[in-house]
Amino acid sequence: MANRHLSRSIAMQTLFEWDFNGYDDKKINGMLERNKKEFGPGVEEDDDFADRLVGGVLKKRKKIDGIIEKAAPEWPIEQVARVDRNVLRLGLWELLFGDRDEVPPKVAINESIELAKNFGGESSSRFVNGVLGTVYKEIGEPGKDDTGKKPFEGDLSKLPIDHLGGGVVYRRIGGGLVFAMVHDVFGYWTLSKGKLEKEEKDVEKGTARKISEELGISDVRMGENLGMNEYVASDPERGKVRKQVTYFLIETKDEDLQLKESGGLDNIRWFEPREFEDMKTYPDIKPLLEKAMKILLK
Repeated sequence: MANRHLSRSIAMQTLFEWDFNGYDDKKINGMLERNKKEFGPGVEEDDDFADRLVGGVLKKRKKIDGIIEKAAPEWPIEQVARVDRNVLRLGLWELLFGDRDEVPPKVAINESIELAKNFGGESSSRFVNGVLGTVYKEIGEPGKDDTGKKPFEGDLSKLPIDHLGGGVVYRRIGGGLVFAMVHDVFGYWTLSKGKLEKEEKDVEKGTARKISEELGISDVRMGENLGMNEYVASDPERGKVRKQVTYFLIETKDEDLQLKESGGLDNIRWFEPREFEDMKTYPDIKPLLEKAMKILLK
């Protein structure tokens, strides 16, 4: 499996150089080959993904630039920061003209946001997120109901496993309860979770660390283990991966939530239980909330 993230980085650096040097299409192949050798030894031997990205952007550049200007009308294309506009060119090509079976829209958007965070300025990821989110909605949100948790038809034992920790985080207010939920870029409210480090053998302790970081809270009181959810997701570098998420009931007294900057999340807030019914969330989240409520109301 080729390292798709590295290939995207090389493609972005090549487009940046091409942009900086006045859009000389005749020189871009030489720039790409040089960048592959310098920044990604071996990438050129895996597949032609970086080549397809760069070539696709060149062919559709005028159309893509017009889409950027429509999605961000206050920013003429040449006034958009050079990194940001080339990340957007890549992301829009994948989103609009790429193979969605190979790279689902959600992956294309998340990868672009990660490129913006790695190469752009402080506000780059938010800007890229906003433009791609606008275009995604305009084209009908393809794959919006794809939760990444469909039954996998294959040998699960052959897939790599990622261990994650998640939490139903709650706070007591008088005689009531409120629950912390995070909102992803695809319009779903969900529970905070994060990948555990390989060296973290204590799942409970690792989960406490990830929840504290993502929600911006310091008071984390670990409670009952609510069980594990498993699903198969697409990793841009490794392909299909088994995600095993162990969820805990977690209490906090912190009132303020501060979402850690993330490519996949864009909002965070407290929910009252009466709001759960109308909340747009993933199928495996509401049962966890219901189980937590039963425990807390005993």
